[in-house]
Amino acid sequence: MAESGNAAGDEDADATGEAAVRVEEARARGLVLGAALGDAAGVLRGRWPERGTLRVGVATQLGAFTIEGFIRAMVRWNHRGICHPPSVVRFAYWRWGVLQGIVPGPASGRLDGWLYEVPELGERRGSAPATVAMLLAGASDGPATPSRGAHALTRSLGLAVARALGRGDGYAQVVRGIAELTHGAPDAQEAALRGTELLAHCLTGADPLPHLPAALADLPVPPEALGLLLAGPANGPDPTALARLAPDATAVSALLGGLYVFTRFRRPGEIGSALRFAATAAPDAPSVAATAGAFLGAAHGVDALPAGKLARLELAWALDVLARDLLREVSGPSPGGGAYTEGTDPYWTLRYPGG
Repeated sequence: MAESGNAAGDEDADATGEAAVRVEEARARGLVLGAALGDAAGVLRGRWPERGTLRVGVATQLGAFTIEGFIRAMVRWNHRGICHPPSVVRFAYWRWGVLQGIVPGPASGRLDGWLYEVPELGERRGSAPATVAMLLAGASDGPATPSRGAHALTRSLGLAVARALGRGDGYAQVVRGIAELTHGAPDAQEAALRGTELLAHCLTGADPLPHLPAALADLPVPPEALGLLLAGPANGPDPTALARLAPDATAVSALLGGLYVFTRFRRPGEIGSALRFAATAAPDAPSVAATAGAFLGAAHGVDALPAGKLARLELAWALDVLARDLLREVSGPSPGGGAYTEGTDPYWTLRYPGG
């Protein structure tokens, strides 16, 4: 009987563990796809067409390459024991630039990995001046521009998965380093870091709001920002308050605006309304709506996102694959193995070459 009891206990533990993994995956997917859906809402200014593809903006394209580059950096680390992730992500942005026709491709051979084969990533979906400036400048020891722009945050939202569910060591340096590739303003780099750290709380099922005072302490925010954010949904969404918190296209505005929307729409069934509010009320709608979508998706999981819109979302399949693969890479032994271990996925290093 004792053995039977132990077996039953093991089965219960296995079931609990599997359920926890499913929740982690749902939240990671919700974050990545929620950000993209918010970006699409912002591009459309909340006016969803009844049919057809919902196009995303350039921030979602760059976000896809940020995740892909980060996975490749981890593969390189596992196989070589040394890596500078921002440099690997820089080359990911170069691959985006090649697809966009901004910079020439390799002199011989072709781009490697799998993401470059997704045709929508070659479509022009808006401007990314800081990233383009970096690509045109070539190799550089410092940031390409002094930009404070929102892309420092919005293209890095997915990296919260690594902070919450994977390796926390060196995380701050990596996130700041990736932002610094193109955005030289310290507040843009800090917004990228603090935004992904707050998202990490959502991914683990925790409430990020108690961490707001510390997260905003080193950012240039309006005096009333913390009070507005902590007031909660009882006050209702106020377009004037959102415009006051997020008046421009900076990374700090994207973070404050996204957080404001998140604090006013806390229920899973309100995500569609939340994105519509962000897309119609925020001056820089794509960045605020993308950030709000990331927080809401991370908090409630992918199944809470509006299914009808998600089914029509441009790049949805590729983004879903990236979210799952990022989680696989950072939350346990790499499917691609390492210098002294065999991988469990024979295609992993073909899809994410570490070099």
